[in-house]
Formats: sequence, structure tokens, C-alpha cells
Amino acid sequence: MRATILDATRTALVCGVLVLSAWGGARAQSFQTAAPHAILIDADSGSVLFEKGADDLFSPASMAKLMTTEIVFNEIRQGRLTMDSEFQITEDAWRRGGAGGGGSSMFAQLNSRIKLSDLLRGLIVQSGNDAAIAIGEGIAGSEENFGRMMTARAKEIGLTRSTFRNATGYAAPDQKVTARDLAKLALHLIETYPDLYKIFSEREFTWNKIKQQNRNPLLGLDIGADGLKTGYLEESGYGLTGSAVQNGQRLIMVVSGLKTARDRASESRKLVEWGFRAFEARQVFTAGETVAEASVYGGAQGSVPLVAKKPVRVLLPRGTGDRITAKAVYDGPLVAPVEEGQAVGRLRIMRGDTQALDQPLYAGASVPAGSITQRALDAALEVGTGLFRRAFEKVGAKS
Repeated sequence: MRATILDATRTALVCGVLVLSAWGGARAQSFQTAAPHAILIDADSGSVLFEKGADDLFSPASMAKLMTTEIVFNEIRQGRLTMDSEFQITEDAWRRGGAGGGGSSMFAQLNSRIKLSDLLRGLIVQSGNDAAIAIGEGIAGSEENFGRMMTARAKEIGLTRSTFRNATGYAAPDQKVTARDLAKLALHLIETYPDLYKIFSEREFTWNKIKQQNRNPLLGLDIGADGLKTGYLEESGYGLTGSAVQNGQRLIMVVSGLKTARDRASESRKLVEWGFRAFEARQVFTAGETVAEASVYGGAQGSVPLVAKKPVRVLLPRGTGDRITAKAVYDGPLVAPVEEGQAVGRLRIMRGDTQALDQPLYAGASVPAGSITQRALDAALEVGTGLFRRAFEKVGAKS
């Protein structure tokens, strides 16, 4: 399977259409959910298997604690914290985040100092608001500062639309996420911190002589679930960000906006089971295979191959006749020098109207700066193209 790339030097879009042959038989089984916001992705390929309102903003409730957890995991990874680091349970953490606050709690005692290894389990397994506030205050000085830190870090890891205001997920007017961003966050946690991620699969945790079960309803089902986090607020309903593995394949799902905890468990299970059952993997390109050619300005060569660092796989509905198209996208032309392995574009694959895959593309070779003559020729071409474009735009404006 190959894509024919149409190279456009002055736009950000280089399009190649890859059409997979249509298989015979009935169309793939459709899926419907009562959740107003939902997404299901294949972790390995990044293929989107199902989405509904996936880019709508909503309050994350306790699913915001996934971002709190990411901050902690990153601090550990950077060596600024260890599992033996201690945090104090302040009066605010105890009063607003404890049992008296009306939400989930690990029942930490006022003014006690707790090791991070235990706070993390209070945060992840018990969804303790007291644990979340203590962590936020301990890292950033205040929960407000920690909220800003969460938002900044979210942008760094690719959560383009999410904004956080606190460590707990308590209602706040500007604290909003999307299902797609939560799925990205879950995948980031799984891939970046595999050892620490295991905490999400722990079924129970006891603190202050109080044993509490993990609130994730999927963990008790025989579907391979190993994380991540539930959430509930009256304004946003019941939600869950979850992950499960079967036969070496990992799926990540997000649902939000459901009316009851039972609906949350039922809809989540149905979505995961459908994903494992209804799709099959197809390899489109091998690792290192040329996907497209990108134009290079001022280089010793006029183009550079674009490659993927890992095999490009897309999950397709079994028995589908859907048309699959692929586009290589980059800001072009690229400016020499270009280094081999430099991230320069993205491969986007559409299944009908659904974006099934969005994967980075890299320069497959180095292109050094060209000679003075070559650069002068490219500059002349650039000027000429720009003048032609502006003239065309003027003509177009008059018509």
C-alpha cells in the first residue's frame, strides 16, 4: 500500500491519498453509547476506533487527578521527589479534602506527615481529595499555583484544550477537559511511567485503619483492565478514563456525562469489549519506510523523504467497505539544513469522516545547506512564487 504525495511548496499541507481496498461482506458493527462524551483508541497505533463529542469541553471531576498524578510522576522522574518524600496534611487538606468535605478521602490526620508512596495510593486508589490537596500545596506552595502548573504541563505533553484549576477535580468554572485530551493523558502515563503506572491496578488501599476499594469498576471485570480513574460531579455526571489489555493489544477509553455509576460501568465495559471484538489491525507502512517527500529550501537536495519511526498500523472495522485516506502534512518548504530524525510533519489517516490515526513523521535523511548558487536559485523561485501568489490573490479578490 502506498500514498502518492502531491508536493505543495507554499502551504502547510502536502496531501497523499492512500486508498485501502474495500473488503466484501457486511459493514462493521456500529456502536452507540448513552455517554455524551466518549472516545476509544488503540494505544499502539493511536487509531481512533470510536468517538462521540470527543472534543467538547466538560468538567473532569476526579479525572483531573490524572494530571495531578502526572505532575508527581514527572517530579519523581526528574529526581526532585522520591517515594520517601514526605508531605504535611495541612488544615485545608484535612478540612476541605477530608471526610468532612463531602468527597472521597484517604482519611489522613491533621498535621501528619505522609510519605509520597502512601499519598499516591491515597490519590489513585482511594481518589483522596486530602491527598490531592496536600500534594498540590507541597509541590507548588498552594493549590492555585499547582493548578497553573498542571495547565502548563498539560500543554507540554500535548493536551491542547484542557485547563486545570485545582488538584482534586472540585468544580471550578474554568476547569475543563475533553475526552480526547484525557485519552492522550492516559496514554502518556502508561508509556512514560510504566513502573509507576502499576499503582492504578491496585484493588485496595488501607490508611488510618480504613480499607477502601479502588473506585474503577472495570478492575473487577474479566476484560484485562489495569487503570485508570473515575470521576463524578453533579454538573458533569459520571465519567471514567480506563485502559485494558487483551492478547497484547491495549485500548484506552474515556466516557463522561452518564447519569449513574451503574451506567458508567456498563457503558465503559460495552465500549471496551466492542473495541476488542470489532476491529482488525492493518499495517500501512513499515518502520523507516518512505511515506512522502517534502520540499527543502536552500538545500543540497530539493527534497527529503519523510518516514515513521515505528510501523504504521491502523485498526479497521471488520468487514468494512470504508474508504481509508492518508495525508502527510508539513509546514513547507523545509529550510536547510535538515537533520536526519528531525520531526518535520505528521501522517494523518482518515476512516471515512473519522480521523483514525495521527502520527509524527521524521526526516529520513540529512540535507545540508546547498551552494550559494543553489540558495540563490531557491530564493529567486521563492520570490517569483510569492509574487505570482499575490497577483493571483488580487485577481481572485476581484472576481
